[in-house]
Amino acid sequence: MIDVRRVAVLREVARLGSFNQAATSLRLTPSAVSQQIAALERELGAAVVLRSTRGVELTGAGRVLVEAGEAIAAELAHAEREIARLGTADSLTVATFTSGGQGLLPAALTRFAAERPGVEFTVMENEPEDALPLVRSGAADLALVYHFDELPPVRPGDRSGLAYAPLLDDPMWIVMPAAHPLARRESVTIAELADERWVHGCLQIVDMLDHYAALAGFEIRTACRGTDYIFAQSLVRAEVGISMIPQVALTAGAQPGLAAVPLAPPCPCRYIGIVTPRRRPNPLTDALVRALHDTVAALPIPA
Repeated sequence: MIDVRRVAVLREVARLGSFNQAATSLRLTPSAVSQQIAALERELGAAVVLRSTRGVELTGAGRVLVEAGEAIAAELAHAEREIARLGTADSLTVATFTSGGQGLLPAALTRFAAERPGVEFTVMENEPEDALPLVRSGAADLALVYHFDELPPVRPGDRSGLAYAPLLDDPMWIVMPAAHPLARRESVTIAELADERWVHGCLQIVDMLDHYAALAGFEIRTACRGTDYIFAQSLVRAEVGISMIPQVALTAGAQPGLAAVPLAPPCPCRYIGIVTPRRRPNPLTDALVRALHDTVAALPIPA
């Protein structure tokens, strides 16, 4: 039988890449940490770490064990939260990225509340890379996430303990001042925007836009590197430049004096999905997922 406490020590060694740092974190001596790892390897009959002058690396067996340990820790955290909920009001914790929280979540929560009044909500604003660990640990029941390639952040059969369900494709639009010469077009290509200056509302878009601009034979001229789509649209309205904005963020931050034109292929697309724990069903989480799908079905198309 594998000692779960020793697995916890291995997880800390893997996280920090050092016996000494793991010892400090766990309030043990480096010798005690080394003894725990050695005992774990004897239990398994296989090495779990490789020691070198550059630090500590996991072996294949060590990676499997750390992944299993993370799943066990998440399940225990989930159990603690479920026990804490007994005898208290129903509650849900949702992690969401900013534009998803602005453009999708409020309407979904309204739909949910009409079906299940009295549920207490906690909403945390997190980018996907920070939201996934929250769901895995049990700190969040559900996360709204996005990605820009067609491979989702959670794949079937992985060892994350998470499940991913697509919610919607979120196509890109070009936002420009209403008086712009291209404002009345049905669509516009990247190549037609070669002479423009750009206002970025998300840093992840910068490299992708550079890539598509290079394919079209020009370099992007950047006026602003921002992290907020509503702020970006405010600068566009002030004629600082144009901006490439996903449809959900466009709907959430619509402002007068602007025109939005669909971006024609080839172009990037944002994909939005829902991440939940891959464990027994939670009726409240399932109800919120249904409300999110109903919200997406009712989304307006920007004019």
